This record gives sequence, structure tokens and C-alpha cells, in this order.
Amino acid sequence: MSATTHLIYLHGFRSSPRSTKAQQMTSAVQELRQQGHALSWACPQLPPSPAQAWADIQQIVADWPRDTMAVMGSSLGGFYATVLAERLGCRAVLVNPAVAPARDLARHIGELSHFHDPDAKFFFRPEFIDEFKAIEPYPISGPERYLPIIAKGDEVLDWREMVAHYPGTPMRLLDGGDHALTDFAPHLPAVLRFLGLGQQP
Repeated sequence: MSATTHLIYLHGFRSSPRSTKAQQMTSAVQELRQQGHALSWACPQLPPSPAQAWADIQQIVADWPRDTMAVMGSSLGGFYATVLAERLGCRAVLVNPAVAPARDLARHIGELSHFHDPDAKFFFRPEFIDEFKAIEPYPISGPERYLPIIAKGDEVLDWREMVAHYPGTPMRLLDGGDHALTDFAPHLPAVLRFLGLGQQP
């Protein structure tokens, strides 16, 4: 596949572009640009409403070339990344993707705070559950377009359920790890290779 020219990163539930992985990817993009890659980059703050988040994502990528764009998402961002990849046929890198947010987030309805700004409150509304159901992306098509990175040590999501939603993909299944994948850095070269941006093995 050709090199990625446009890349969007989607953060997880209660997270932000200030997350460690988002910052690591931002740094990687900056380094790639210094090496001569003409790479467009977006890492938006997603709103709590799935419908609004999906609308925002579509607006950002509206003019992007489908054959050379890619999306990367972590946790709930992995769910949105799958929705985008299914709708547009682009490549997707997923880190411990949420596969059933309508079910899993139903218990979080109410006032919440952002991880990286505890003073910033938002309300996770009951109608958001149906908004998740409205954009359900499974089962996936074109498994070769997906690179799931799934940690068996994920303390939030069931790794077996994640694996089952991405059959036939060139998955990286980790024996340990955690939900945030705090040891993401060693996987960055494989991510860049998948996106056509790294050194070939």
C-alpha cells in the first residue's frame, strides 16, 4: 500500500489530545515531516456525544484522499476509527479498541471529568447510548486494512472480545500490557511501517 499522506488520531473516553500516545504520535509526525514526508495531521478533542464526535470526524476528513489517508484510535477512539475505516475504506491502527461502547459506557451516565483536566466536567447523557448503536461498524470488511494492537493485560476491556471483532487482521496480540498501553513506544515502528511511513524490515 502507498504511504499515508493524511493521518487522524482519535483519543479514548474521557481522554484528550494530551494523552501519552497522542503526544507520541504528534512527535512522530513532526519527525517524519522533518524527514521530508508531506503528512497532514489531526488530533481533535472529541465531544462526549457520539453523534457530534462522528460529525466532527467526518468534517475533518471530508476533503482527504481516501486511498492515502489513515486513522488511528485508542479505546473509544478505536471504535470511532473502525467506523471511519468501514465508511471510507481507509487504513486503521487500533490500540485496545472499544467494541461495545453502547453496553460498556451505559454505567457511566452522569457527570464526569476529563483525565487530563479534572476541573473540566461534562455530562454523559442517556441518549448517547443510542447514538453509539446508530454508527455500529461491525463486522469489519477488508481486514488487511486494520492493525489492531491488543493487550491481554487490559484491565478495562476483554482482550478476547476485541480479538473476535477483528478476524483475519495482522494483529499484534501482547501477552501483558495495560489498557492505556503505557509501553506503546516499542510498537511505533510497526505502526509507521503499516502506514507506509517507516523503515521496511
